[in-house]
Amino acid sequence: MAFIVLSYLWPFNAHAPLLPRQRAAKSVLHEDFRESIMVRMKIAAAAFAAGTLLALPAGAQEKPKELVVGVATFLSGPASVFGVPGKNAADLFFDEINAKGGILGVPVKPVYVDEGAGTNQLISEYRRVVQDQGAQVMLGAISSGSCNALAPVAEDLKVVNVMWDCGTQTIFEEGKWKYSVRTGGHAGSEMMATLLYLMKVKPDFKTVAVVNQDYAWGRESWALLSAGLKALKPDVKIVAELFPKFGAPDFSTEITRLSALRPDVVISTSWGGDLDTFVQQAAARGLLKQSTFVLPLAESSLERLGAVLPEGVIVGSRGDHYFLHPKYKNSAEMQAFVKAYKAKTGVYPIYPTFHMNQAVTGLVKAYEKAGAAAGGKWPSKEQVIAAFEGLEFKSLTGTITIRSDHQGLEDQMLGTTKRVPEYPFAVYDKMALYPGKLVTTPLGEKSLDWFAKVKPELGSDKSIETFDYTK
Repeated sequence: MAFIVLSYLWPFNAHAPLLPRQRAAKSVLHEDFRESIMVRMKIAAAAFAAGTLLALPAGAQEKPKELVVGVATFLSGPASVFGVPGKNAADLFFDEINAKGGILGVPVKPVYVDEGAGTNQLISEYRRVVQDQGAQVMLGAISSGSCNALAPVAEDLKVVNVMWDCGTQTIFEEGKWKYSVRTGGHAGSEMMATLLYLMKVKPDFKTVAVVNQDYAWGRESWALLSAGLKALKPDVKIVAELFPKFGAPDFSTEITRLSALRPDVVISTSWGGDLDTFVQQAAARGLLKQSTFVLPLAESSLERLGAVLPEGVIVGSRGDHYFLHPKYKNSAEMQAFVKAYKAKTGVYPIYPTFHMNQAVTGLVKAYEKAGAAAGGKWPSKEQVIAAFEGLEFKSLTGTITIRSDHQGLEDQMLGTTKRVPEYPFAVYDKMALYPGKLVTTPLGEKSLDWFAKVKPELGSDKSIETFDYTK
């Protein structure tokens, strides 16, 4: 076992304070100093032999007064309808942690960074929070483009970087990042579950169109879906691939095109304000009654869209996140969270809040695991990131497992919208819950390759659970 000797106990250097006898008798300085060294060496040897040497396990550090955690999320712009709920949830979770004594006895101090300021400003603020404010952990970010930009920055700064929400699958498939980890699934698991659900509830569709945001997430998620569609349904015809600008305020061009083409299925993996705007404009033109809409990220928009979203729309949660989760809606933890969040914000929690729960819970569990490995001492950043590998922990809606490649496994749930008197917005019905391991690209494979060879039998796996809406 390695040790770090506390040097102030045995000052073997020329700058050690002079002993009183050395100051009084300069003529015997060297003799006394030599004697002092011999005595101290004997003491050190005896202490080492007896196992009483004061030391820290290798890599462990002195416990800080506070743990600064930076959080990158959208606080401005159209995507803030998604990012602000993440911040609100983080506030609740960190307050709860601090009320219980912090992480390993250290209070947590969150520092928020606005992802809406743009990539260059985000990187600058990310560095500032780490270098100037001493953040040991960063939670970042929402946008796949942001995560792609921040991963190499985290390596440069050697800071624990928890990807709390972004979905691009290429992060860990095309690169190896020591200091980054994702506490949720990725586009692969989310899109595979979407395809399997679509094949289950509408097996006879023949034509498909897509309307996705024109950036990493929109392009990559569609690449997966199109590859999977060709494997699961080779005769399907893709009639339109439309990629409006991220943050576009007007979708009239895309809607006019879809109205003319009349595809059986319209898929959009858009999210936040972009998704809200697209659905509102499409509904006004009657498009949602003309085609079956598949919106894998629409759980976050249900309450905001209210009466706009009709019955019969396929919706997903980017995980199994849903405040009316059929297995966990009555758990004490879920009810407490929903109550606290609604009291704080006036609305129900949406899936970004559950992603934040996974990130914060995973962080706590990683610190606890690393702290135990460090003999109860404060763990280093390297020990914390290593503790994530193989970590399993309970979230509000399931169990998360972190693989050796730092990729999380989380269950996926989809449903079909239904109108009920209990809520002024659409809810999930005809739900299907897919185990994370079943729908996540196997370790060592590329998602595109895996999607291209998927078999229809995957959708009939016995591990898939189904539920109908109940009060």
